[in-house]
Amino acid sequence: MSKPEPYRLIVSGGGTGGHIFPAVAIANAFRERHPDAQILFVGAKGRMEMTRVPEAGYKIIGLWISGLQRKLTLSNALFPVKLIVSYVRAISIVKKFKPHAVIGTGGYASGPIMIAATRSGIPTVIQEQNSFAGLANKQVAEKVTRICVAYDGMAKYFPKEKIVLTGNPVRKDILGVGEKRQKALTHFGFTANTKTLLIIGGSLGARTVNESILKGIEKLIDANVQVIWQTGKGYFDAYKNALAAYDLKKIRVQDFLKEMDLAYAAADVVISRSGALSVSELCIAKKPCILVPSPNVAEDHQTKNAMALVEKDAALMIADKDAREVLIDEALRLLFDENRCNKLSQNIEKLARPNATADIVSEIEKIIGANSSSEVKIQSEH
Repeated sequence: MSKPEPYRLIVSGGGTGGHIFPAVAIANAFRERHPDAQILFVGAKGRMEMTRVPEAGYKIIGLWISGLQRKLTLSNALFPVKLIVSYVRAISIVKKFKPHAVIGTGGYASGPIMIAATRSGIPTVIQEQNSFAGLANKQVAEKVTRICVAYDGMAKYFPKEKIVLTGNPVRKDILGVGEKRQKALTHFGFTANTKTLLIIGGSLGARTVNESILKGIEKLIDANVQVIWQTGKGYFDAYKNALAAYDLKKIRVQDFLKEMDLAYAAADVVISRSGALSVSELCIAKKPCILVPSPNVAEDHQTKNAMALVEKDAALMIADKDAREVLIDEALRLLFDENRCNKLSQNIEKLARPNATADIVSEIEKIIGANSSSEVKIQSEH
C-alpha cells in the first residue's frame, strides 16, 4: 500500500457504547499503522458519541437523526424530515472530506453516512457486533464492500460473499488487564486480600441490575466485599441518594467507568448485561461472570449472546425477571468459589478473539489498496 497523501477515514457508530467503543478501537488501530491518517467521526446530535468520541481525541460531526420510537411522538413525525436532512448533510461531508473509506459500526447516524458513501462509490466497511444484525447495517449491506462480523451464521442477514468473521473490536487497554491488578486496586482504593465484584449494566446502565444491587446492598456490605458499580448516567443521582444511609467504605458507585481496563483488572467476578461488546471484553479479560440479558432488545439477542457462553461452561446466566431475587446471592456464591471461578475463567478465555481489531483494520487496508471500481475477492469464513 502506498499513497502520496495521508489516508482519510470517516467512522460512524453511536447511540450506545456497544457501537461507539468498537468505532474508536478501529480508529485507534488504524492510526497506529498510519500515524498521519485523518479520521473524522460522524454521529447523532445529542447522543453519547458526541461526548465520548472527542474524549478519545477525534473530531466528530453530529447529524440531526434519531430512531423511531415505539409510541406516537413528535420525534416519529419528524423522522422522514430528519432522514432527508441527515442524508443531505452526509453527502456534503463525504464530498468535502473525500475519504478513502467509510466505516460504520451501527447506530442512527451510521445509515445516512454509509448510504452517502456507497452512492458516491467510496469503499465501505460495516462491523456488526451482535448475532442479530442491526437495522442500520442491514439497510446498507447490499451496497457495502466488506461486512465484518463477530458470530457465525450471519449470512441470513448479509450477502455471504461480503462477510469476514473477525470478532468484535475492543479497546486496546482491555488486552492487558491481567498485568494491571495492583494498579487497579490502588486506583479504586481497594486491598488485594478482599474479593472484588464489578457491576456493569452497559454504557447507559440497566434498571433491573441496579435495582437488584440496591436490594442486596446490605448482603454485599455484610460479606465484606469490594464493589465497583457503574449505574449509568441516568440512574446515578437516584442511586447515590438511595445509598446515602449506608456505610459504603468498600463500594465505589460511578455513573460511567472511563477506566474499564482497571475495573476489569480489579474484579474477581463481573455482573453484566450480555451485549456483544461486553461479552467480547469479558472473554478477553478472562473474567468469571454472571450475565443478565436485557429483555428489551431485538430478537432477544442478548440471551443468545449469553447462551453461547453458558453452553460452553464459560459464564453463568440469570434471567432479567429473576435477578432481583437471586442475583446477589449467586454473585456472592461465585465470588467465594475459587474452583468455579477458575473453571469459568479458563473456558471464557477460549472464546476470545484478541486480534479482531487488527483483522478489521487489515480489511480496511485491503479495500483502500484496491481500485474502488473493481471487484475485490473476499476470503470468507462462511
